[in-house]
Amino acid sequence: MSTQDRLIESTQELLWERGYVGTSPKAIQQRAGAGQGSMYHHFTGKPDLAAAALQRSAEQMQAAAGELLDGPGNAHDRIAAYLLRQRDVLRGCRIGRMTQDPDVMADPGLRAPVQETFAWLRGRLAAVVAEGVAAGELAAGLDAEETAAAIAAVVQGGYVLARAADDPDAFHQAIRGALALLRTV
Repeated sequence: MSTQDRLIESTQELLWERGYVGTSPKAIQQRAGAGQGSMYHHFTGKPDLAAAALQRSAEQMQAAAGELLDGPGNAHDRIAAYLLRQRDVLRGCRIGRMTQDPDVMADPGLRAPVQETFAWLRGRLAAVVAEGVAAGELAAGLDAEETAAAIAAVVQGGYVLARAADDPDAFHQAIRGALALLRTV
């Protein structure tokens, strides 16, 4: 792995663990096993490196979700695959956690990958829901965009519930509830 990639990956992890303010250039360099000169050779500073890390996290999240939402099966199966995929529940979502970071949300360049990822996710979910409605797999009255927003909110809210309870089952309970609602409509 290149030094640049190690710096980005280390920043991804540190942002997830500590947030923007808690992620110091020194901590990034130590975790990446890179010197200050290497960091500033590849990035103009912490904001530039954080933007690259957030962009990579966004791309990874979209790839993982897209693989499931574009995968085999009917619309319900693909939504279920997305909801039931393996996650590190107590760590939360790499992108979703950034919404709670005031420094990330205050900076348009850092906020952009977060906004774009959730817009993409809701759009992709809405397309799958609309497909399911059109095929008669999901209730005819479902609004695809509202249902997609609810599905995304269940995942993000499930992380919050699990972290608050320090129990992954709180997340899994929310997911099971969402799937039950999709089955009953």
